[in-house]
Amino acid sequence: MSESARISSTNGGEPAAGEPGAEPQPRGDAPIGGQAVLEGVMMRGISTWAVAVRAPTPEQIEGGRELQPEEAALGEIEIHSEPLVSWTRRHRALRLPIIRGVVALVESMKLGFRALAISANAQLSDDQGEIGGKTWAGTVAASLIFGIGLFFLLPAGLTSLFGDALPNSLVFVVIEKVIRIGIFLAYILLISRMRDLQRVFEYHGAEHKTISCYEAGLPLSPENAQGFSRLHPRCGTSFLLIVMIVAIVVFAPVTYLLPEWYWLFSTRVIGIPLVAGLSFEVLKLFGRKRDKAWARALMWPGLQLQRLTTREPDLDQLAVSIAALEAVLAVEDPAEASEEDKVGMEVVA
Repeated sequence: MSESARISSTNGGEPAAGEPGAEPQPRGDAPIGGQAVLEGVMMRGISTWAVAVRAPTPEQIEGGRELQPEEAALGEIEIHSEPLVSWTRRHRALRLPIIRGVVALVESMKLGFRALAISANAQLSDDQGEIGGKTWAGTVAASLIFGIGLFFLLPAGLTSLFGDALPNSLVFVVIEKVIRIGIFLAYILLISRMRDLQRVFEYHGAEHKTISCYEAGLPLSPENAQGFSRLHPRCGTSFLLIVMIVAIVVFAPVTYLLPEWYWLFSTRVIGIPLVAGLSFEVLKLFGRKRDKAWARALMWPGLQLQRLTTREPDLDQLAVSIAALEAVLAVEDPAEASEEDKVGMEVVA
C-alpha cells in the first residue's frame, strides 16, 4: 500500500581528500540508489523506495499553464513512498552473478518510470488530469526500441555498409566499436545541452551529493550535502559507458566467427542481457573499491562524462533529494542490512 505526505517547502579531478579545498569523501558504498525526475528525486533502499517532488504553486499552473524549462517549482515537497520486495529476494537463481545485474536493471527501469510518472503528474493542475498508464507503457517501449536501435543495431548496420571493403573481421570490430562509442558520446553531449533537461541534471547532482553525504555518515542537511562532489562512481551515466566498453569484449568474438549481417543484428539484441549483467558487476566492483588507485583510474572516464549529465544543485533542490532519502530511512536502515538482504543490490546512484 502506498502512502503520500506533504511537507513544507567522487571526486573527478577536484583536489584529493586531505588537500586544501578538497571535498568530503564517502566512507563506503551503501545499498542506496536513486534517480533524478521532474523537479524531484527518487531514492531506493532495500525494502522501500520513495520519490520526493517539489510541486508548483497554484499560481504557477493557473489556467493550465505549464512551467518553463528553467523555471523552478515553488510549492511544497510531495513525498510518495512504497514498500519494495526485490525480485532477487524471491528466487535464489536471480541472485547469481550477471543474472542479478540484469534483474537489477529491469527492476530499476520499472521503478524509474514509475517515479517519473509520479513526478510528471505532480506538475499538473487538477483540471489537467493525470498521464495514463498506457501512455507510460508506450513511452517505455519506445525508449527501449530507440536505445537498442541507436546504440547496438545502428553501429553494426553502418559498419556493414562498407564491410566488403574491410580486410578482416578484426577491422570490422574496431570500426563498429568506434562508431558505437562515438554515437554514445554524441548523444550524451546533445542531451546535455537541452534546455528542458537542465533542472533534471541539477536534481541528478543533488541525488549524488545526498547519497555521498549519507555514505560519509554526516547528518543529512542541504548545507552538508552541498560540500560533496556531484559525481558518483555508481552513476547510471558511468554505467552506460561501461556498457559500451563491455559490449566490445562480448561482441568481438561473435563478429569474428559470425560476420553475416543477420547474425550481427540478432546477436546484438540477444547479447544485451549479458552485456548489462557484466556491466553491473563492474559498476558494483568500482563502488566497493573506490579507495583503490586502480579503481579510481578506471572510473575516471565515467566520472568525467557525468559532468555532462549533472549540474550543481541549489539548497532547495538538495532539500527535495534529502526528503526522498529520509522517507526511505524512516522505514529502514540500509547500514544495518544483512549480507543476504544486500544480495543483488546492484543499484545505480
